[in-house]
Amino acid sequence: MTNDEPLAAAMTSATPAGPPDAPHDAPQGELPPVGRRFIWLLLLANFGAFLGLVTPMAISLAIRVEHLAPDNTGVLGYVVGTASAVSVIAGPLFGTASDRTRSRFGRRRPWIAIGAVVGLLGSLVLTGAQSVFLLGVGWVIAALGWTLVMNLITTVLADRLPESQRGRISGISGFISMAAPVAGSILGGALSGNTFLLFAVPATIGLLLALAFVLLVHEDPTNDLQPPPKLDLKVLASTFVFDPRRYPDFAWNWLARFLFYMGLTFNTTFTALFFADRLGKKVAEISQIVAVTGGLTLVAVSIGAISSGFVSDKVGRRKPFVLLGGIIFAGGATLMAFVDALPLLLTGAFVASLGMGLFSAVDQAILLDIVPERSTDAGRFIAINQFATSIAQAVAPIAAPTLLTVGVVRGGENYTLLYLVAAAFTLAAGTVVITRVRSIR
Repeated sequence: MTNDEPLAAAMTSATPAGPPDAPHDAPQGELPPVGRRFIWLLLLANFGAFLGLVTPMAISLAIRVEHLAPDNTGVLGYVVGTASAVSVIAGPLFGTASDRTRSRFGRRRPWIAIGAVVGLLGSLVLTGAQSVFLLGVGWVIAALGWTLVMNLITTVLADRLPESQRGRISGISGFISMAAPVAGSILGGALSGNTFLLFAVPATIGLLLALAFVLLVHEDPTNDLQPPPKLDLKVLASTFVFDPRRYPDFAWNWLARFLFYMGLTFNTTFTALFFADRLGKKVAEISQIVAVTGGLTLVAVSIGAISSGFVSDKVGRRKPFVLLGGIIFAGGATLMAFVDALPLLLTGAFVASLGMGLFSAVDQAILLDIVPERSTDAGRFIAINQFATSIAQAVAPIAAPTLLTVGVVRGGENYTLLYLVAAAFTLAAGTVVITRVRSIR
């Protein structure tokens, strides 16, 4: 075996590399295991998309906002929130478009390529933005493209993964998605003195990795499939909604994801500004601290995501891991709310990241288990599920500036309240899954 084969074999349950593709209409439970090449290319594409999206959120946008609006850094929340709001609206439309695509390249690959190109173009706009408004415009474009790529990668997992591989690959995918911000923080710290490279390098890496997946992974042609029904206003409107009475588990899991990502976004949107405030420094002065925090986060997420994904497949249970993730994240956020010493701040970040890894990996496995209408509308339902994340990422940054002013008399920000609210949301998320989702153990 080569050095990478043990991990690859673990991911594929010791199955041969085999054909990576599954028939589009294969019933749930009859999908064949996917092969190693498919897994590696998909994970790298996922890493690239997250790198392009999260690197600016981790540090790049904060540095630019501090430069463009030094007396009003709270506008960072509005920049991030506006982009997330646009992604909320566009997600189901692009998901439905991919479901309805008929081409020799399949349904998903053309849209993954389009999303990566749009993400790069938006990032290039960010490099030259000389006002908060232009920074917001560039971030809307970039976030729209990278969110499209990430949604479709998850849809590909729903299209092709058998149940026996969902937990472990979701765990590794969760680790990859959390490792990307760490890599982005390190990259941002190294490039913080060059605005162009700060935004262009992560986006270029994301584009190249997404195109590698598009070009090297086969997807069955769809140009010979029956044309989809005519798209009218009624059909278009229906892409945004579903009947929770018909799909109750999907609905409750949607709510749990929304609650968790509200808490997570409260916790992470202002990370750089929070550390700077607690340590009495400027954001540009703590890039190395952010990088160290990122390294600890990587370790914590590795433990949480990979272990929970593999073990949940092995024991056949998902819900306890989600509850545990919410509890652990809440504990870490609560610790951070009350301390200002760097060792304790790093400890809180480590604990919260461990919970984040536990929750996110198994939550994705649950989604892949319960996604409705898998053979015809998976893209739409994956995008509707992404609503939970996108709405949270839109609402939380916009609500956060208000929370930061509660009880403040002479300037400053109430980060203690913000982090306690984050803890409450994540704890509620785990509770919803353990008490309301019925079809998953």
